[in-house]
Amino acid sequence: MDAMLDPTTLQTLWFALIAFFFVGYFMLEGFDFGVQMNVLALGRGDSERRSTIIKTIAPVWDGNQVWLLVGGASIFAAFPEWYATLFSGFYLALLLLLLVLIVRVCAFKYRAKHDTPTWTKTWDWIHILSGFLPALLWGVAFANIVRGVAIDGNSWVTTSLLGLLNPFGLLGGIVFVLLFWLHGTLYLTVRTVGELREDANRLAGILILPTIVAGAAFLIWYQLAYSHSALTWVPLLIAALALVAVLVLNRMRREGAAFTASMVAILGAGATLFGGLFPYVLPATNDAANSLTVAGASSSEHTLLVMTIAVVVFMPIVLAYEIWSFWVFRHRIAGPDDPQPPGLVERARGAYREAFDQDGGRRHAES
Repeated sequence: MDAMLDPTTLQTLWFALIAFFFVGYFMLEGFDFGVQMNVLALGRGDSERRSTIIKTIAPVWDGNQVWLLVGGASIFAAFPEWYATLFSGFYLALLLLLLVLIVRVCAFKYRAKHDTPTWTKTWDWIHILSGFLPALLWGVAFANIVRGVAIDGNSWVTTSLLGLLNPFGLLGGIVFVLLFWLHGTLYLTVRTVGELREDANRLAGILILPTIVAGAAFLIWYQLAYSHSALTWVPLLIAALALVAVLVLNRMRREGAAFTASMVAILGAGATLFGGLFPYVLPATNDAANSLTVAGASSSEHTLLVMTIAVVVFMPIVLAYEIWSFWVFRHRIAGPDDPQPPGLVERARGAYREAFDQDGGRRHAES
């Protein structure tokens, strides 16, 4: 077997870890993008209602972005040639994505600085665009990564920006937008109450049908035309069944289960894309000899070993913190005109009375 197509254990491990980081990013940040898209779809021109939508992801969105930073840094350290070639060919697209993500941070931080209608409406539209555009750009980018681009003998991508907007790339962008929008809508069904919750359930029931159709077309096209492994039919089937499960569970009003199924669908789709890409990291469409492979684009074995030790030490800490943060902010959020979630008011009042009694008892003892 060609040595460039026969990676070592550490090289394979780091390819799998990078896939894990990016799929984790799409599972977590994906619902953030979808929630932001719903600022328009479910906001109804009501500033307070839109504020409630944004509040559902306010405590977690910045933590979810860490997965992207870790994934990008891992590509840079573990596969430097892959990183360099990607940025040579996807520079403008990635720069646009970076600018949108920067403006997105401003939308979260600045929206509540003033309460004038023009101010909040402007930042609401920025929320919508900064949810839609990253989903679209990620879809186009990943579709072209797994499909392949033209690469010259110096590992420079010669495909133009317009060349990335091919039918398969555009379909990938549409699928990412629909899947993240659905994912974010299902997230709202488990984080809100009252009318907003009902509207989110109805919208999810509408979005699931085009998502199934577009997702099936994209993944089957990829599997038949570009995948390098027949084994990826398995995660493809899992993704398809998960989306069908979302349809059924949404109609049964099993909101938590439907949201979990959408996460499984993203996991299955990610496993299909990355599994079908291996043992390449960036195929060349013009000359197979110019393709970048896991074995040929990686760092030294010593570098990969040191990185593996760091992951073993620190990854459990990061995962524990991530789980803890979602547990802390697991409660539903009510709008100004919605009934409070059952038990939330009672818990708040009980905590207040307990603090008051402790403070009163301490003052009484001091007197």
